[in-house]
Amino acid sequence: MDQNWYLFDGSETLDTPSLVIYPQRVLRNIKLLKNTISGIEIYPHVKTHKSTEITKILMSEGINSFKCATITESEMLGKTGAVKALLAYQPTKLKLQRLIQLIKKYPQTKYSCLVDNIKSAQLISNIAQENGLKIPVFIDLNVGMNRTGIQPANAFNLFIELQDLKGIEFAGVHAYDGHRNEVVLDERTKQVETSFELVEKLRNSIETAGFPFPKLIAGGSPTFAIHAKRKNVAVSPGTFVFWDKAYREQITEHQFEFAALILTRVISLPAKDKICLDLGYKGVAAEKDLSQRVQLLNAPDLIPYSHSEEHLVMQVKESHSYQIGDLFYALPAHICPSVALYNRAYTVVDGKLHQPWLINARDHDLYED
Repeated sequence: MDQNWYLFDGSETLDTPSLVIYPQRVLRNIKLLKNTISGIEIYPHVKTHKSTEITKILMSEGINSFKCATITESEMLGKTGAVKALLAYQPTKLKLQRLIQLIKKYPQTKYSCLVDNIKSAQLISNIAQENGLKIPVFIDLNVGMNRTGIQPANAFNLFIELQDLKGIEFAGVHAYDGHRNEVVLDERTKQVETSFELVEKLRNSIETAGFPFPKLIAGGSPTFAIHAKRKNVAVSPGTFVFWDKAYREQITEHQFEFAALILTRVISLPAKDKICLDLGYKGVAAEKDLSQRVQLLNAPDLIPYSHSEEHLVMQVKESHSYQIGDLFYALPAHICPSVALYNRAYTVVDGKLHQPWLINARDHDLYED
């Protein structure tokens, strides 16, 4: 493998920090995903890339169902012509009203959303009926993240209650296990199977009660291949399109390629053993431990020393030869929130700088130049 794959002509013309995407690598990642789980429906989560352009690449590969986290991402999917768009979020009244506007504006896209309690379901049903609609809903199950969702053991009663609501249509169940990222695959698989025992019991109970065996949408990049073996399942990884440092270190069985980086430059030499880059936590996700937050591909041994809004200080040897203006290619530990910090990304094809792409679903309203 080319160790200098990230270098490209025209890098010196970009101000920093800048987000850079390598579309050819994105396409290879998509093809690898499809080959890994051939025949399984895929709902790629667009929260990773938040862009029309990546969505179009996915659609060119026959992927037309998507998962999203915000109304803006939902709008981007409708505008791009997605066949299905699951808002993996339980909408409150204002979000629901915005979602209904999208349902009316983009009738070619079948929109759905999550629900984990009867009160929210009644709200969705009532407002949908007022607008002459019937909205598909997935019951959101809590399988251990303790973020949203109803416990699977309590979800059958909610399922029965949903049958009486005229403004909604039960579409299946949804379960996200983002906390399952054990490095050892066998251990991760064991933990996933244990946490999904009650999910499968719920699906079997629904079928036993005389209803169709419900569809399950499950899994992110660490667990999609585990869930792909289930009956009537769709998987919803997101990070795979770009991959990142954390997943390369944790999810070692997958060979996705890095396809998005951040360019940064030296702006100061504050001490003999320090250099300062223009890559603050307004330019790269900062939720990981400082030492793990970012890796410089063309200086992989440098370790972050401190991080603030606009500055990233790196520890270096006193004998270093770095100069102000030197360019580095930074690999984020977590690419998804890093992408969301930029309005646009520059693209690199065949080692040459190409046109920028808008990250047009990063804002609360669809961003267009």
